[in-house]
Amino acid sequence: QVQLVESGGDSVQAGGSLRLSCAASGYSDSFNYVGWFRQAPGKEREGVAAIYIGDGRTVYADSVKGRFTISQDNAKNTTYLLQMISLKPEDTAMYYCAAGWIGAYWYAFESGRYKYWGQGTQVTVSS
Repeated sequence: QVQLVESGGDSVQAGGSLRLSCAASGYSDSFNYVGWFRQAPGKEREGVAAIYIGDGRTVYADSVKGRFTISQDNAKNTTYLLQMISLKPEDTAMYYCAAGWIGAYWYAFESGRYKYWGQGTQVTVSS
């Protein structure tokens, strides 16, 4: 069983930055991808970034390319980070970390393929 715990959510002004963390515990060989998803009120959950554990390949949603960076913490290889810069009000959402065994990178934003989920951390960006 894998447990995921997110942290780092906060309220910031537009143009600000945040770094979200996802601490994973349990059997690391139970997943090969870690993804960050977000869900705003009244909207569907959407994938924003994902990383393939095997070689560090990353995938980003068009809406966050150039602003968000997903990585594995070099000091704690069971922690996955989402660095967010140039935040916009439309980035406001609950952010979730997820882990799963994903067959290929083009499935990385299909939330149903992820078996393990964290409880979420709130990001609020004000204009």
